[in-house]
Amino acid sequence: MTITWLGHSCFILESGGFRALLDPYHEVQGLPDVEAEADAVYCSHDHFDHGYTEKVRLTSGKENPFAVREIQTFHDDQGGALRGGNVIRTFTAEGLTVAHLGDLGHPLSPAQLAELGRCDAALIPVGGFYTIDAAGAKAAADAIGARVVIPMHYRKGEVGFDVLSALEDFTGLYPGELVKEYPSNTLTLTGDTPRQVAVLALAE
Repeated sequence: MTITWLGHSCFILESGGFRALLDPYHEVQGLPDVEAEADAVYCSHDHFDHGYTEKVRLTSGKENPFAVREIQTFHDDQGGALRGGNVIRTFTAEGLTVAHLGDLGHPLSPAQLAELGRCDAALIPVGGFYTIDAAGAKAAADAIGARVVIPMHYRKGEVGFDVLSALEDFTGLYPGELVKEYPSNTLTLTGDTPRQVAVLALAE
């Protein structure tokens, strides 16, 4: 399975030629609006930086290899009173499970963790302000126990909302040998991928 980061919280998961697009965005500082072709699109919530489907070109005819599950959560730590709901989704194919946490805004409860189950990779917001912060993201990653943690929804230089904290606030919580910076925006996930925090590069 391949995981390709398009920026912010937007990814393409691909298995067997089927492309699932997650959380397409627009009007994110320093990034062009997402324009992509996919076989399916999933949005964790309907805010402009997660639910921009206007320029997504959907193809058809391919069977979806992903088993998709949804866990209802909130975009804030006040039961959704500030920013509403948020959907965590897990995508399982090839014997591997990837969880996309959307704009999770609170610690996961034991019941939510049980519902989430085993994950090989977790795509986790780390920038704070609108979501859990670096420490909260580390706690969520530890609780989920995924071998591969991919940070998202953060600021790096001039890219990303300026109220978000920097990527380094999160990666600095891990031993340096666990943080792997990739030269591209794609990671190939297998059953043998070692434990790591995978920092994917922005596409040029």
